[in-house]
Amino acid sequence: MIRFEGVWTLEDRLERIMREVPFEVPPGTAALTVRLRFEGGVIDLGCGGPDGFRGWSGGARDTYTIAADWATPGYLPGELEPGEWQVWLRLHRVPPEGVPYEVTVELHDRVPERPEYPLPPVVSDRPARRGGLPAPSGMRWLAGDLHAHTVHSDGTLTVPELADLAVRQGLDFLAVTDHNTVSHHPELPGVAKRAGIVLVPGQEVTTDYGHANVFGDTGWVDFRRPADEWDAPGGVLSINHPLSGDCAWRHPVPPGRRARHVELWHSSWWDRTWGAPLAWAALWRDDTVALGGSDFHDPAQHKSLGEPTTWVLAEDASPEAVVAAIAAGRTAVTNGRTGPILLRVGDELHALDADGSVLCGPDGRRTAVRGDRVALPASGTGTHRLETDRNEVIALCG
Repeated sequence: MIRFEGVWTLEDRLERIMREVPFEVPPGTAALTVRLRFEGGVIDLGCGGPDGFRGWSGGARDTYTIAADWATPGYLPGELEPGEWQVWLRLHRVPPEGVPYEVTVELHDRVPERPEYPLPPVVSDRPARRGGLPAPSGMRWLAGDLHAHTVHSDGTLTVPELADLAVRQGLDFLAVTDHNTVSHHPELPGVAKRAGIVLVPGQEVTTDYGHANVFGDTGWVDFRRPADEWDAPGGVLSINHPLSGDCAWRHPVPPGRRARHVELWHSSWWDRTWGAPLAWAALWRDDTVALGGSDFHDPAQHKSLGEPTTWVLAEDASPEAVVAAIAAGRTAVTNGRTGPILLRVGDELHALDADGSVLCGPDGRRTAVRGDRVALPASGTGTHRLETDRNEVIALCG
């Protein structure tokens, strides 16, 4: 047993929020278990090996195990390379009196027993898909959610349980965006096939000064780097809930490095007569693509999976096609799968089930919508929206 202990001070946090506790793993080690104990404050937990990232659980748990053929959710299984490993600690909250802590590392010569997660039954009562949505030949609109968590970070559901819930909600796709990890990615193809839903590999890059979602099989994004160095090769990076309390976006990013995609519609936008998210997006850049996500963690929370619903105009029902549609800005956001919707097809906007609403263009033009199926010309690039007569946003499209 290897033990480290001490007291993290407020000055330590201000000097450098990320800390590494190194330890040696000798050849032949079958598994390792790390435990963290602390009093007061909040310390997040992760792991790095000689070859780099091996996992992150943040504040969701205080213990993890890594072995060749299994690992605690949030961590990557695989052979334990001999050499220097690190317990990663993020000093998330440190009060003035400091945080006493203890880290223990146990090295195993045999693999501990693997915990089992039973599979839920396959869903047989999926709601009917919404029909009648205009789309070019060979393409179709898919309904989904771009922000959800599992036991691989701070969610309460396993990947199969989350997929099961998404199917019951009538979604066509779901991006699984656990915090600062990609340990859930290997599960997604098998679960998607079993459940009958498109599961998009994602991750939520999570820091004290803002969060961003990355969609696509891009590899792990190092959240420890400055935000303008976060890259998503072959994927899409989107700023999350930019005005959401202590998760609001505060990273300095020069205009030339600002992400085009923004999760404007989030549960923190609880009153959509409040125009601050739209004003923020207009100042961020003039061609913002608006996305939505429930930020789902737990069925007991106030957030419901698929509320809001993000729609993508995709060439097929695959993770790659969903990511390509997001990248191209072929998106729309609604409160749920039913109700008013605004879709862009080429240079034409289609307002459906939105009689009596107001179409607002990025150029400030406002037009009354009369009828349940109305086609109108788009007024340039950027976000269009439908509002009620009291300026409540009810639909967005890219």
